[in-house]
Amino acid sequence: MIELLNVCKIFERKGIKIEALRDINLRVEKGDIFGIIGYSGAGKSTLLRLVNALESPSSGEVVIAGAAINRFSQQQLRAIKKDIGMVFQNFNLLLSKTAFQNVAMPLVLLGKDRAFIRTRVAELLEFVGLGDRAHSYPNELSGGQKQRVGIARALATNPSILLCDEATSALDPQTTAQILLLLKRINREYDITILLITHEMTVIQKICNKVAVMERGAIIEQGAVIDVFGRPSHPATANFVRTVIQDRLPDGIRNELRDDIAGRRLRLEFIGPAANQPIINNLIKRFDVEVNILYASMSEVQDVTLGFMMVQLNGEPGPIEHAMAFLTQAGVAIQEIDLCSTRQ
Repeated sequence: MIELLNVCKIFERKGIKIEALRDINLRVEKGDIFGIIGYSGAGKSTLLRLVNALESPSSGEVVIAGAAINRFSQQQLRAIKKDIGMVFQNFNLLLSKTAFQNVAMPLVLLGKDRAFIRTRVAELLEFVGLGDRAHSYPNELSGGQKQRVGIARALATNPSILLCDEATSALDPQTTAQILLLLKRINREYDITILLITHEMTVIQKICNKVAVMERGAIIEQGAVIDVFGRPSHPATANFVRTVIQDRLPDGIRNELRDDIAGRRLRLEFIGPAANQPIINNLIKRFDVEVNILYASMSEVQDVTLGFMMVQLNGEPGPIEHAMAFLTQAGVAIQEIDLCSTRQ
């Protein structure tokens, strides 16, 4: 549906070249809710502007529905843009227009007749939960309601792609949760592919099925959200994940542990079915080992349970090795805890 192939973007200001994007390779499948996360200046917004053709790549190709849009004429670009909706961070509503008029604007610009516009706008306002606020002006609406108007406007032309530029960063947590549920519903009921950028890992956790992590203009990690959350391979990704999931031994507990105490200290990772089974209970029953649970946490990512447990196994070497083999066979990922490592 959306592909970026070896894309680079260089801006030049006053003779100074700034490499905003470096060798970007990205594939968003039809039906994905694909999140791109990174700190300010990572290149997220530049990437999004390439997808809606507000910018052109310095090299590489941006491909939508099999066509390289950076080779398109202006007329071809206007046609493809009708298939791309955009939701903005700060709503971008016309303050002098009502909610109805703001949603109707794209249809008016396309020259649709009044009867069609009236029906389509009423349908969209009802869909986003604002059927009774059609004649309200933006300054009469809350932030969440303004964003709902912005979403309805983005859907007016019935696009197959919806781009979201930090769509929830100006909202409070409760309203953010409501907007994310709305985006998920749009993806499911309208079969719209969503590409969103954010700096909030909770957004990725709640609605995205895939994620790419950006740093200094490059994608440093990407994949299915459950895989990236469960086993982040880059330190920057791990830092993002830990804003929503505690998968390491807290410093307070770690500082109280002594290296001279016998036993094996392990970090256990449970994903999906493994998190819902009495694995630790069965281990204690089957093997002559003592299990001391140091810390545990449980989260849900894309309706999949993700659990982490830090334990100390005490006993003879043989039973401990058998117990660890049992955990591996049960689908539990095991990692030794190094008390001297700052990553733990």
